[in-house]
Amino acid sequence: MSLHEDAVLVLKGYEGQPELRDVYLEHLAAHPDGVYKPCQAGHVTGSALVIDPEHERVLLTLHKKLGMWLQMGGHCEPGDAALADVALREAHEESGITAGLTLLPGGPVRLDRHPIPAPCNWHLDVQYAALAPAGALEAISDESLDLRWFPYAQVAEVADASVVRLLEATLARL
Repeated sequence: MSLHEDAVLVLKGYEGQPELRDVYLEHLAAHPDGVYKPCQAGHVTGSALVIDPEHERVLLTLHKKLGMWLQMGGHCEPGDAALADVALREAHEESGITAGLTLLPGGPVRLDRHPIPAPCNWHLDVQYAALAPAGALEAISDESLDLRWFPYAQVAEVADASVVRLLEATLARL
């Protein structure tokens, strides 16, 4: 199964945000390359909110290009077999947590469509949550200015509304 086919199956099975889900599915139907960065009409991305429920905190990255506190995430790559793999790979790469991250069961937690600078138009982000293992040690990546654990209550003070909605949806699923 191709990544494109997996994305379609994942999105068809996602029961939340039906109007936005349909936008994603229409995009993929119109663009066989719609999961990859070169698709200038927009492309699917995968992200994961790294969460430590035991200590009621999340790990956010201060994005180098955007200067914003965000969940871990990024572009699909040719070697990715599934959207869940994209989210988990990005979580490992950007958090520096080398082992033990596991995706919260139940598939994506949210979808977030946001504009990006030309030549592309949109990121169609499929957002998961990743549970951090006990004693997880983070390490800053080249893509980040900083990496920090934030208590749940502080996320709204440092991150934008999309991260806050992702945390709320994740906590509801927990």
